[in-house]
Amino acid sequence: MQLAAFERERSRLVAIATRVLGSPGDADDLVQEAWLRFSRTEDIDDAPAWLTTVVTRLCLDLLRRRRTRVRAESKATQTGREGVDPEADALLADRVGGAMQLMLDALVPAERAAFVLHDAFGYSFPEIAQMLGRSDAAVRQLASRARRKVHDASEPLQEAQRRVVAANREVVEAFLSAAQGGDLSRLMSLLAPDVVMRADSAAQAMGTQSLYDGPESVAGRFRGAQGARPVLIDGDPGVAWMVNGRARVVFCFQLADGLVRAIDLVADREVMATMEIIPMTREA
Repeated sequence: MQLAAFERERSRLVAIATRVLGSPGDADDLVQEAWLRFSRTEDIDDAPAWLTTVVTRLCLDLLRRRRTRVRAESKATQTGREGVDPEADALLADRVGGAMQLMLDALVPAERAAFVLHDAFGYSFPEIAQMLGRSDAAVRQLASRARRKVHDASEPLQEAQRRVVAANREVVEAFLSAAQGGDLSRLMSLLAPDVVMRADSAAQAMGTQSLYDGPESVAGRFRGAQGARPVLIDGDPGVAWMVNGRARVVFCFQLADGLVRAIDLVADREVMATMEIIPMTREA
């Protein structure tokens, strides 16, 4: 029964993995890994959704490892494009068009997955949010940013994006400084009137509320926060609680007009494994 259920989904899963990864060989290997996990898991209510989520997260993990490896190789050899698979490039050019081909490798893994799943396969943002373990708003933001990068790779746009990241970083660092210093007035001034913070099930199991609604509630959760530090989460400024140099909980910020609009509190280890989390330094 399990094999039959899996075989009904195989072609769709391979198509998704191939689009996201850009490599048929990697896609086949990854889908096989999904089968092994599926065969060892009982009581799955919705096999298609379960398998899509597993394949998506495996893709993200592979992309994150690949991105790290290519960066290291590029730094060591100073040859830039060395390590990129020309066969995979040709496949992507054929499948998703020239504009996407030019920019796909520049997208962080979560942007790449959100864009491909939504724009190429038509999954809704709530469905993708479930796969990635993030909020609908966060996934919309990832897909929107990926779409802008894919369709307009001009230097002015890249410079504008760098300015946005720098401005958002200032807000997050000011927010964290005010929280750790107990400066409630400053902390409140950085929160939008309708700000919310949502926690995933893993964070709730650690004693966190599922929802913090409004500036007072959010500020109360952060006030005096120690052990937290600023990080880049998939290229965006955020905050993480670090233990022995590893992120145990991350806070993904959604910002606009210099204010914190929403925060996603993520403690699920599988979800965090798909994120690129880089501690911010003064030189970052």
